[in-house]
Amino acid sequence: MRASRTAWKGKPLSAALMVHKALLTVAPSAKVPRKAKVAAGPARPKPGSFIEDEFRCATGSLRYRLYTPIGSTRRRLPLLVMLHGCTQNAGDFARGTDMNGVADERGFLVLYPEQSPSHHPSRCWNWHRPANHKRGAGEAALIAALTRHVIDRCRANPDRVYIAGLSAGGAAAAIIAGLFPDLYAAVGVHSGVPLGSIRTLGQALSAMRGKAHPAKGAIVRPSPMILFHGDGDPVVHPSNATGFVDQLRQSVRGVLHSRSNRGRTVAGREFTRTRYRQAGGPVLLEEWTVHESGHAWSGGRAIGTHTDPAGPDASRAMADFFLARRRKGG
Repeated sequence: MRASRTAWKGKPLSAALMVHKALLTVAPSAKVPRKAKVAAGPARPKPGSFIEDEFRCATGSLRYRLYTPIGSTRRRLPLLVMLHGCTQNAGDFARGTDMNGVADERGFLVLYPEQSPSHHPSRCWNWHRPANHKRGAGEAALIAALTRHVIDRCRANPDRVYIAGLSAGGAAAAIIAGLFPDLYAAVGVHSGVPLGSIRTLGQALSAMRGKAHPAKGAIVRPSPMILFHGDGDPVVHPSNATGFVDQLRQSVRGVLHSRSNRGRTVAGREFTRTRYRQAGGPVLLEEWTVHESGHAWSGGRAIGTHTDPAGPDASRAMADFFLARRRKGG
């Protein structure tokens, strides 16, 4: 497998491998009270605004950016939560993915939680820690509480809430969506790692290098998922994408059917899209393998970090996948 030259905006492999070094530095876990009382927030933001704010509750605090699309806000808009990768922040992730531009086209809110350097010096989400694998505690609970806060503040549609992320953010998004199926209708994972039986930093790093850690008993159940991964990724081995597919196969009853098609972008990047479903049912997982791409948001803009502008547009593909789905029971 080859690493894409555009994987990290043309930086050498040593720069891409900074994520490994970042994960080796572990910040102490924050104390988490059992019950969280959410503080009242300000009024609904104006259309076209990209505000910066801080959310506080008994579980902890998070800074975030929130984009409200241009146009009418009379109807209850869908909400997409976007979790950045290591070394990124909310503004950088928004610029690189251009998800705000997609939100203007499709009509949805975009929430960008931002990891604090006090929780991880390289702003990685601590997805591998057992403390964050619970509904009532840790980063998963805090992000879910922030999501509910924004739903209330912006009068978003509670049946059309989604979550996505890159790298550590993608791994965290998959965990959070599985823990809160009553909140998130679908999840997008770009260059992420399936949780499986991972409970330690060492296991997380070995999974990133390609060693599988299948779950003996699933902590979270798979949600409808759209998955992107470059087959030249030097940071998170491409076999991790297969791990998400394997989790889906283990979770469904009966046969899982797949259908693939190949394509090429205008910039010349080839890709394979595979859709998985059961007979007569909806697509449960849509997998995009971006050939010769590295650890980078496919189709992203060069103005942001960790992007591959030549790849198929992950942001628009995710938006299309999400907006076709509603929360079960909603």
